[in-house]
Amino acid sequence: MPANVEIKARITNREVTRKLVERISDSEPEVISQEDTFFFSPKGRLKLRVFPDMSGELIYYERPDTREPGLSKYQSTRLSDPEFVKKCFSEILGIRGTIRKQRILYMTGSTRIHLDTVDGLGDFLELEVVLGSDGTIEKGKEIAEELMNRLEIEPRNLVSCAYIDLLYPCDSGETQIRY
Repeated sequence: MPANVEIKARITNREVTRKLVERISDSEPEVISQEDTFFFSPKGRLKLRVFPDMSGELIYYERPDTREPGLSKYQSTRLSDPEFVKKCFSEILGIRGTIRKQRILYMTGSTRIHLDTVDGLGDFLELEVVLGSDGTIEKGKEIAEELMNRLEIEPRNLVSCAYIDLLYPCDSGETQIRY
């Protein structure tokens, strides 16, 4: 399974963070609108991502809920008919919730940097350090920690779970946002 080392952090000043990201980015920013429908899953997380052109991607991933840089293993496939997949999976598994976000994607080396504005939650930064066949988890964590320092990400702003868990906690009837 492909893997990344990831972190997610709440950001308090999007413009300041954007400028820091642009200083270290190797690429032009790419603006992406995404709608992620999460399905109930017996393990990991399963989501259907739909783009404005109505193409989609089915993504399954396993990542521990931790504030520290952590390993995320995933599988994904592109879809030409995401509505059909949504209908089937919603009937089989049920829909847990939907997350809508505006994402700005930057690259630095093999790391994807996302600046996300998430409906109902606010602004976040995600790092995804792509682990190639020769990459180790330790090296991925080292890169993530270096980037966190360069981007002035404070440990208190790190988030331990997925956006879906912040909006729709799974293990209780709570609706408050967790950090």
